[in-house]
Amino acid sequence: MHIWMLFREFIEDIKKQKLRAFLTTFAITWGTMVVILLMAFGAGLAFRMREGLLNAADRIVTIWPNQTSVKYQGLPIGRRIRFTEADAELLQQSIPMVAQVCPQQGKHGTRLRNGSRTALTYIEAVYPNFEFMRRMYPAAGGRFLDEMDLQQKRRVLFLGSEIAGELFGDESPIGKSCEVDGLPFTVVGVLPKKLQTSMNNGPDNRRAVIPYSTFHSIYGWRYLNSIILQPANPLEGKRIKEEVFRVLGRKHRFDPADDKALFVWDTAEFVAQQEKVFLGLNIFLGVVGGMTLLIAGVGVANIMYVVVKERTREIGIKRAVGAKRWHIMLQIIFESLLMSSAGGVAGILLAVGIIKMVWMIPAGEGAMEFLGRPLLSNAVMAAAVSLLALIGLFAGIFPARKAARIDPVEALRYE
Repeated sequence: MHIWMLFREFIEDIKKQKLRAFLTTFAITWGTMVVILLMAFGAGLAFRMREGLLNAADRIVTIWPNQTSVKYQGLPIGRRIRFTEADAELLQQSIPMVAQVCPQQGKHGTRLRNGSRTALTYIEAVYPNFEFMRRMYPAAGGRFLDEMDLQQKRRVLFLGSEIAGELFGDESPIGKSCEVDGLPFTVVGVLPKKLQTSMNNGPDNRRAVIPYSTFHSIYGWRYLNSIILQPANPLEGKRIKEEVFRVLGRKHRFDPADDKALFVWDTAEFVAQQEKVFLGLNIFLGVVGGMTLLIAGVGVANIMYVVVKERTREIGIKRAVGAKRWHIMLQIIFESLLMSSAGGVAGILLAVGIIKMVWMIPAGEGAMEFLGRPLLSNAVMAAAVSLLALIGLFAGIFPARKAARIDPVEALRYE
Protein backbone atom coordinates (compact mmCIF):
# COMPACT_ATOMS: atom_id res chain seq x y z
CA MET A 1 0.00 0.00 0.00
CA HIS A 2 2.88 2.34 0.90
CA ILE A 3 4.49 1.82 -2.52
CA TRP A 4 1.17 2.52 -4.20
CA MET A 5 0.88 5.84 -2.36
CA LEU A 6 4.37 6.82 -3.46
CA PHE A 7 3.51 5.93 -7.04
CA ARG A 8 0.28 7.94 -6.92
CA GLU A 9 2.10 11.00 -5.61
CA PHE A 10 4.66 10.58 -8.39
CA ILE A 11 1.91 10.62 -11.02
CA GLU A 12 0.43 13.78 -9.50
CA ASP A 13 3.84 15.50 -9.66
CA ILE A 14 4.27 14.49 -13.30
CA LYS A 15 0.89 15.97 -14.18
CA LYS A 16 1.99 19.29 -12.73
CA GLN A 17 5.29 19.24 -14.66
CA LYS A 18 4.27 17.56 -17.91
CA LEU A 19 6.66 19.28 -20.31
CA ARG A 20 9.66 19.22 -18.00
CA ALA A 21 9.00 15.59 -17.07
CA PHE A 22 8.68 14.64 -20.75
CA LEU A 23 11.94 16.36 -21.72
CA THR A 24 13.79 14.79 -18.80
CA THR A 25 12.45 11.32 -19.54
CA PHE A 26 13.31 11.78 -23.22
CA ALA A 27 16.87 12.72 -22.26
CA ILE A 28 17.17 9.53 -20.19
CA THR A 29 15.72 7.53 -23.09
CA TRP A 30 18.16 9.06 -25.55
CA GLY A 31 21.14 8.60 -23.22
CA THR A 32 20.29 4.95 -22.53
CA MET A 33 19.86 4.23 -26.22
CA VAL A 34 23.19 5.89 -27.07
CA VAL A 35 25.07 3.94 -24.36
CA ILE A 36 23.71 0.59 -25.51
CA LEU A 37 24.20 1.28 -29.23
CA LEU A 38 27.76 2.56 -28.82
CA MET A 39 28.79 -0.42 -26.71
CA ALA A 40 26.95 -2.90 -28.96
CA PHE A 41 28.56 -1.54 -32.13
CA GLY A 42 31.93 -1.50 -30.37
CA ALA A 43 31.50 -5.16 -29.35
CA GLY A 44 30.42 -6.07 -32.89
CA LEU A 45 33.44 -4.35 -34.41
CA ALA A 46 35.82 -6.06 -31.95
CA PHE A 47 34.30 -9.46 -32.72
CA ARG A 48 34.53 -8.87 -36.46
CA MET A 49 38.14 -7.75 -36.30
CA ARG A 50 39.06 -10.72 -34.11
CA GLU A 51 37.41 -13.12 -36.52
CA GLY A 52 39.13 -11.44 -39.45
CA LEU A 53 42.51 -11.89 -37.80
CA LEU A 54 41.89 -15.51 -36.84
CA ASN A 55 40.69 -16.21 -40.39
CA ALA A 56 44.16 -15.19 -41.54
CA ALA A 57 46.06 -17.10 -38.88
CA ASP A 58 44.46 -19.11 -36.08
CA ARG A 59 46.89 -18.87 -33.13
CA ILE A 60 49.97 -19.87 -35.08
CA VAL A 61 53.61 -18.79 -35.20
CA THR A 62 54.97 -17.99 -38.68
CA ILE A 63 58.72 -17.79 -39.30
CA TRP A 64 60.38 -16.10 -42.29
CA PRO A 65 64.13 -16.33 -43.00
CA ASN A 66 66.10 -13.10 -43.26
CA GLN A 67 69.72 -11.93 -43.01
CA THR A 68 72.14 -11.93 -40.09
CA SER A 69 72.87 -8.56 -38.50
CA VAL A 70 75.83 -9.51 -36.26
CA LYS A 71 79.06 -11.42 -36.75
CA TYR A 72 79.03 -14.95 -35.39
CA GLN A 73 81.76 -17.59 -35.18
CA GLY A 74 83.89 -15.70 -37.69
CA LEU A 75 81.04 -15.42 -40.21
CA PRO A 76 80.21 -11.98 -41.66
CA ILE A 77 77.14 -9.79 -41.28
CA GLY A 78 74.47 -10.00 -43.98
CA ARG A 79 74.42 -13.75 -44.57
CA ARG A 80 71.08 -14.82 -45.99
CA ILE A 81 69.25 -17.55 -44.10
CA ARG A 82 67.35 -20.06 -46.26
CA PHE A 83 64.83 -22.64 -45.07
CA THR A 84 64.30 -26.13 -46.46
CA GLU A 85 61.76 -28.80 -45.59
CA ALA A 86 64.39 -30.32 -43.31
CA ASP A 87 64.21 -27.17 -41.12
CA ALA A 88 60.49 -27.70 -40.62
CA GLU A 89 61.11 -31.32 -39.62
CA LEU A 90 63.91 -30.24 -37.27
CA LEU A 91 61.63 -27.77 -35.46
CA GLN A 92 58.93 -30.42 -35.07
CA GLN A 93 61.44 -32.87 -33.55
CA SER A 94 63.37 -30.40 -31.39
CA ILE A 95 60.60 -28.30 -29.77
CA PRO A 96 58.09 -30.37 -27.72
CA MET A 97 55.84 -27.30 -27.33
CA VAL A 98 55.12 -27.38 -31.09
CA ALA A 99 52.08 -29.50 -31.93
CA GLN A 100 52.60 -29.48 -35.71
CA VAL A 101 54.48 -27.69 -38.47
CA CYS A 102 53.74 -26.77 -42.07
CA PRO A 103 56.34 -25.64 -44.62
CA GLN A 104 55.22 -23.02 -47.14
CA GLN A 105 56.31 -22.43 -50.70
CA GLY A 106 54.58 -20.15 -53.16
CA LYS A 107 54.74 -18.50 -56.54
CA HIS A 108 53.28 -15.18 -57.64
CA GLY A 109 51.96 -14.66 -61.15
CA THR A 110 50.76 -18.25 -61.59
CA ARG A 111 48.38 -18.53 -64.53
CA LEU A 112 45.20 -20.56 -64.05
CA ARG A 113 43.00 -21.36 -67.06
CA ASN A 114 39.63 -22.93 -67.62
CA GLY A 115 38.86 -22.84 -71.33
CA SER A 116 38.90 -19.21 -72.40
CA ARG A 117 38.87 -17.91 -68.82
CA THR A 118 42.18 -17.13 -67.14
CA ALA A 119 43.33 -15.69 -63.82
CA LEU A 120 46.69 -14.72 -62.36
CA THR A 121 47.16 -15.53 -58.70
CA TYR A 122 49.51 -16.55 -55.93
CA ILE A 123 49.73 -20.33 -55.69
CA GLU A 124 50.65 -21.80 -52.34
CA ALA A 125 52.20 -25.20 -51.62
CA VAL A 126 51.53 -26.62 -48.15
CA TYR A 127 50.79 -29.67 -46.03
CA PRO A 128 47.17 -30.76 -45.35
CA ASN A 129 47.32 -29.33 -41.79
CA PHE A 130 47.36 -25.86 -43.37
CA GLU A 131 43.57 -26.19 -43.50
CA PHE A 132 43.22 -25.84 -39.72
CA MET A 133 46.13 -23.48 -39.16
CA ARG A 134 44.75 -20.95 -41.62
CA ARG A 135 41.02 -21.74 -41.46
CA MET A 136 40.92 -22.87 -45.08
CA TYR A 137 37.71 -24.80 -44.55
CA PRO A 138 36.04 -25.93 -47.80
CA ALA A 139 32.53 -25.15 -48.92
CA ALA A 140 29.96 -27.96 -48.93
CA GLY A 141 30.68 -30.64 -51.51
CA GLY A 142 34.43 -30.10 -51.58
CA ARG A 143 37.49 -30.83 -49.47
CA PHE A 144 40.93 -29.52 -48.68
CA LEU A 145 44.16 -31.34 -49.50
CA ASP A 146 44.75 -34.66 -47.73
CA GLU A 147 47.69 -36.93 -46.90
CA MET A 148 47.23 -39.07 -50.03
CA ASP A 149 47.49 -35.93 -52.18
CA LEU A 150 50.78 -35.14 -50.45
CA GLN A 151 52.24 -38.66 -50.63
CA GLN A 152 51.27 -39.30 -54.25
CA LYS A 153 52.07 -35.78 -55.47
CA ARG A 154 48.60 -35.46 -56.92
CA ARG A 155 47.73 -32.56 -59.17
CA VAL A 156 44.80 -31.35 -57.12
CA LEU A 157 43.80 -27.76 -56.54
CA PHE A 158 41.98 -25.85 -53.79
CA LEU A 159 40.65 -22.46 -54.93
CA GLY A 160 39.73 -19.24 -53.17
CA SER A 161 36.17 -18.06 -53.79
CA GLU A 162 37.12 -15.08 -56.02
CA ILE A 163 39.45 -17.13 -58.23
CA ALA A 164 36.82 -19.88 -58.52
CA GLY A 165 34.28 -17.28 -59.63
CA GLU A 166 36.61 -15.84 -62.26
CA LEU A 167 37.38 -19.26 -63.73
CA PHE A 168 34.03 -21.05 -63.42
CA GLY A 169 31.41 -18.33 -62.90
CA ASP A 170 28.34 -19.64 -61.09
CA GLU A 171 29.19 -23.21 -62.05
CA SER A 172 30.54 -25.53 -59.35
CA PRO A 173 34.25 -26.20 -60.03
CA ILE A 174 34.43 -29.33 -57.84
CA GLY A 175 35.81 -32.27 -59.83
CA LYS A 176 36.50 -30.15 -62.90
CA SER A 177 39.85 -29.65 -64.61
CA CYS A 178 41.84 -26.43 -64.43
CA GLU A 179 45.27 -25.70 -65.90
CA VAL A 180 48.04 -24.40 -63.63
CA ASP A 181 50.83 -22.90 -65.73
CA GLY A 182 49.73 -25.19 -68.56
CA LEU A 183 49.48 -28.39 -66.49
CA PRO A 184 46.08 -30.05 -65.82
CA PHE A 185 44.86 -30.07 -62.20
CA THR A 186 41.58 -31.24 -60.67
CA VAL A 187 39.69 -28.85 -58.39
CA VAL A 188 38.84 -30.65 -55.13
CA GLY A 189 37.51 -27.77 -53.05
CA VAL A 190 36.59 -24.10 -52.87
CA LEU A 191 37.07 -21.72 -49.97
CA PRO A 192 33.87 -19.86 -49.04
CA LYS A 193 34.21 -16.10 -48.90
CA LYS A 194 35.70 -14.97 -45.61
CA LEU A 195 36.81 -11.69 -44.06
CA GLN A 196 40.51 -11.17 -43.33
CA THR A 197 41.91 -8.22 -41.41
CA SER A 198 45.47 -9.46 -41.87
CA MET A 199 47.06 -11.37 -44.70
CA ASN A 200 50.28 -12.65 -46.23
CA ASN A 201 50.75 -12.74 -50.01
CA GLY A 202 47.23 -11.48 -50.62
CA PRO A 203 43.78 -12.51 -49.38
CA ASP A 204 42.84 -16.19 -49.19
CA ASN A 205 39.85 -15.52 -51.43
CA ARG A 206 42.30 -14.97 -54.29
CA ARG A 207 44.62 -17.86 -53.44
CA ALA A 208 45.15 -21.26 -55.05
CA VAL A 209 46.58 -24.10 -52.95
CA ILE A 210 48.29 -27.33 -54.07
CA PRO A 211 50.20 -30.07 -52.20
CA TYR A 212 53.74 -29.16 -51.19
CA SER A 213 55.14 -32.31 -52.85
CA THR A 214 53.37 -31.51 -56.13
CA PHE A 215 54.76 -27.98 -56.21
CA HIS A 216 58.26 -29.29 -55.52
CA SER A 217 58.05 -31.92 -58.29
CA ILE A 218 56.86 -29.35 -60.88
CA TYR A 219 58.98 -26.31 -60.08
CA GLY A 220 61.90 -27.98 -58.30
CA TRP A 221 62.30 -25.14 -55.81
CA ARG A 222 64.36 -26.14 -52.81
CA TYR A 223 63.92 -23.23 -50.45
CA LEU A 224 60.80 -22.39 -48.44
CA ASN A 225 59.09 -19.04 -48.13
CA SER A 226 58.25 -19.65 -44.48
CA ILE A 227 57.43 -22.24 -41.82
CA ILE A 228 54.20 -22.28 -39.79
CA LEU A 229 54.18 -23.69 -36.25
CA GLN A 230 51.06 -24.64 -34.29
CA PRO A 231 51.80 -24.32 -30.54
CA ALA A 232 50.33 -26.97 -28.26
CA ASN A 233 49.54 -24.03 -25.97
CA PRO A 234 49.01 -20.63 -27.68
CA LEU A 235 50.31 -18.87 -24.56
CA GLU A 236 53.77 -20.37 -25.04
CA GLY A 237 54.55 -18.37 -28.18
CA LYS A 238 57.38 -16.45 -26.50
CA ARG A 239 59.15 -19.63 -25.35
CA ILE A 240 58.67 -21.20 -28.78
CA LYS A 241 60.23 -18.14 -30.41
CA GLU A 242 63.28 -18.48 -28.16
CA GLU A 243 63.58 -22.17 -29.02
CA VAL A 244 63.24 -21.45 -32.76
CA PHE A 245 66.19 -19.04 -32.63
CA ARG A 246 68.21 -21.53 -30.59
CA VAL A 247 67.51 -24.55 -32.84
CA LEU A 248 67.84 -22.76 -36.19
CA GLY A 249 70.74 -20.62 -34.96
CA ARG A 250 72.70 -23.76 -34.20
CA LYS A 251 71.95 -25.29 -37.61
CA HIS A 252 72.46 -22.17 -39.74
CA ARG A 253 75.25 -20.79 -37.54
CA PHE A 254 73.82 -17.44 -36.51
CA ASP A 255 73.68 -15.83 -33.08
CA PRO A 256 70.42 -16.89 -31.31
CA ALA A 257 70.27 -13.32 -29.95
CA ASP A 258 70.26 -11.90 -33.51
CA ASP A 259 66.58 -10.97 -33.81
CA LYS A 260 67.09 -9.79 -37.41
CA ALA A 261 68.08 -13.23 -38.68
CA LEU A 262 64.45 -14.38 -38.61
CA PHE A 263 61.08 -12.67 -38.72
CA VAL A 264 58.60 -14.27 -36.30
CA TRP A 265 54.90 -13.45 -36.11
CA ASP A 266 52.99 -14.87 -33.15
CA THR A 267 49.31 -14.35 -33.92
CA ALA A 268 48.20 -15.28 -30.39
CA GLU A 269 50.29 -12.39 -29.07
CA PHE A 270 48.93 -10.11 -31.79
CA VAL A 271 45.35 -11.08 -30.95
CA ALA A 272 46.02 -10.31 -27.26
CA GLN A 273 47.32 -6.86 -28.22
CA GLN A 274 44.24 -6.25 -30.35
CA GLU A 275 42.01 -7.31 -27.46
CA LYS A 276 43.55 -4.54 -25.34
CA VAL A 277 42.96 -2.01 -28.12
CA PHE A 278 39.30 -2.95 -28.44
CA LEU A 279 38.85 -3.03 -24.68
CA GLY A 280 40.09 0.57 -24.65
CA LEU A 281 37.74 1.42 -27.53
CA ASN A 282 34.75 -0.08 -25.72
CA ILE A 283 35.64 1.80 -22.53
CA PHE A 284 35.89 5.04 -24.51
CA LEU A 285 32.53 4.44 -26.20
CA GLY A 286 30.99 3.56 -22.85
CA VAL A 287 32.32 6.78 -21.31
CA VAL A 288 30.97 8.86 -24.21
CA GLY A 289 27.56 7.25 -23.88
CA GLY A 290 27.73 7.49 -20.10
CA MET A 291 28.36 11.25 -20.28
CA THR A 292 25.22 11.60 -22.39
CA LEU A 293 23.28 9.69 -19.77
CA LEU A 294 24.89 11.69 -16.97
CA ILE A 295 23.67 14.94 -18.53
CA ALA A 296 20.18 13.45 -18.58
CA GLY A 297 20.64 12.56 -14.91
CA VAL A 298 21.30 16.22 -14.15
CA GLY A 299 17.91 16.93 -15.72
CA VAL A 300 16.29 14.39 -13.39
CA ALA A 301 17.95 16.00 -10.37
CA ASN A 302 16.78 19.43 -11.54
CA ILE A 303 13.16 18.40 -11.85
CA MET A 304 13.30 16.71 -8.44
CA TYR A 305 14.59 19.97 -6.91
CA VAL A 306 11.59 21.75 -8.48
CA VAL A 307 9.27 19.08 -7.07
CA VAL A 308 10.76 19.54 -3.60
CA LYS A 309 10.34 23.32 -3.81
CA GLU A 310 6.72 23.11 -4.96
CA ARG A 311 5.87 20.57 -2.27
CA THR A 312 7.58 22.38 0.57
CA ARG A 313 4.30 23.06 2.40
CA GLU A 314 3.12 19.46 1.82
CA ILE A 315 6.40 18.11 3.18
CA GLY A 316 6.07 20.40 6.22
CA ILE A 317 2.58 19.04 6.94
CA LYS A 318 3.86 15.46 6.68
CA ARG A 319 6.71 16.24 9.06
CA ALA A 320 4.31 17.97 11.46
CA VAL A 321 2.05 14.92 11.68
CA GLY A 322 4.96 12.56 12.37
CA ALA A 323 6.60 11.65 9.06
CA LYS A 324 10.28 10.75 9.51
CA ARG A 325 13.10 12.25 7.49
CA TRP A 326 13.90 8.88 5.93
CA HIS A 327 10.27 8.66 4.72
CA ILE A 328 10.58 12.00 2.91
CA MET A 329 13.94 10.97 1.44
CA LEU A 330 12.54 7.62 0.32
CA GLN A 331 9.67 9.32 -1.48
CA ILE A 332 11.95 11.65 -3.47
CA ILE A 333 14.48 8.92 -4.30
CA PHE A 334 11.64 6.59 -5.34
CA GLU A 335 10.29 9.20 -7.74
CA SER A 336 13.76 9.84 -9.17
CA LEU A 337 14.36 6.11 -9.72
CA LEU A 338 10.92 5.72 -11.27
CA MET A 339 11.52 8.54 -13.76
CA SER A 340 14.96 7.16 -14.65
CA SER A 341 13.54 3.66 -15.03
CA ALA A 342 10.76 4.83 -17.34
CA GLY A 343 13.23 6.57 -19.63
CA GLY A 344 15.68 3.68 -19.34
CA VAL A 345 13.15 1.04 -20.36
CA ALA A 346 12.13 3.13 -23.37
CA GLY A 347 15.80 3.61 -24.31
CA ILE A 348 16.54 -0.12 -24.02
CA LEU A 349 13.54 -1.00 -26.20
CA LEU A 350 14.57 1.54 -28.84
CA ALA A 351 18.19 0.28 -28.85
CA VAL A 352 17.10 -3.35 -29.16
CA GLY A 353 14.76 -2.41 -32.02
CA ILE A 354 17.51 -0.55 -33.89
CA ILE A 355 19.94 -3.45 -33.41
CA LYS A 356 17.38 -5.91 -34.78
CA MET A 357 16.79 -3.69 -37.81
CA VAL A 358 20.55 -3.49 -38.46
CA TRP A 359 20.73 -7.31 -38.36
CA MET A 360 18.07 -7.43 -41.07
CA ILE A 361 20.31 -5.46 -43.46
CA PRO A 362 22.42 -7.76 -45.68
CA ALA A 363 26.09 -7.55 -44.73
CA GLY A 364 27.21 -7.23 -48.36
CA GLU A 365 30.67 -5.87 -48.94
CA GLY A 366 32.71 -2.84 -47.98
CA ALA A 367 32.18 -0.98 -44.71
CA MET A 368 29.21 -3.06 -43.55
CA GLU A 369 31.15 -6.27 -44.01
CA PHE A 370 34.20 -4.84 -42.26
CA LEU A 371 32.38 -3.23 -39.30
CA GLY A 372 30.11 -6.18 -38.69
CA ARG A 373 26.83 -6.06 -36.79
CA PRO A 374 26.19 -4.77 -33.25
CA LEU A 375 26.27 -7.41 -30.51
CA LEU A 376 23.93 -6.94 -27.57
CA SER A 377 25.58 -8.96 -24.82
CA ASN A 378 24.57 -9.49 -21.19
CA ALA A 379 27.56 -7.36 -20.19
CA VAL A 380 26.30 -4.42 -22.27
CA MET A 381 22.82 -4.67 -20.77
CA ALA A 382 24.18 -5.05 -17.23
CA ALA A 383 26.39 -1.97 -17.70
CA ALA A 384 23.48 0.11 -19.02
CA VAL A 385 21.09 -0.96 -16.24
CA SER A 386 23.74 -0.38 -13.54
CA LEU A 387 24.48 3.08 -14.90
CA LEU A 388 20.77 3.89 -14.97
CA ALA A 389 20.32 2.78 -11.37
CA LEU A 390 23.29 4.88 -10.20
CA ILE A 391 22.11 7.98 -12.05
CA GLY A 392 18.56 7.60 -10.76
CA LEU A 393 19.86 7.11 -7.22
CA PHE A 394 22.28 10.04 -7.20
CA ALA A 395 19.80 12.29 -9.04
CA GLY A 396 17.37 11.70 -6.18
CA ILE A 397 19.71 11.72 -3.17
CA PHE A 398 20.58 15.42 -3.17
CA PRO A 399 17.00 16.73 -3.64
CA ALA A 400 15.88 14.12 -1.08
CA ARG A 401 18.39 15.38 1.49
CA LYS A 402 17.16 18.93 0.93
CA ALA A 403 13.55 17.81 1.40
CA ALA A 404 14.39 15.89 4.58
CA ARG A 405 16.06 18.95 6.11
CA ILE A 406 13.01 21.19 5.66
CA ASP A 407 11.93 22.69 8.98
CA PRO A 408 8.21 21.84 9.53
CA VAL A 409 7.45 25.26 11.08
CA GLU A 410 9.08 27.18 8.23
CA ALA A 411 7.48 24.89 5.66
CA LEU A 412 3.98 25.59 6.97
CA ARG A 413 4.57 29.31 6.43
CA TYR A 414 5.68 28.70 2.82
CA GLU A 415 3.30 30.01 0.17
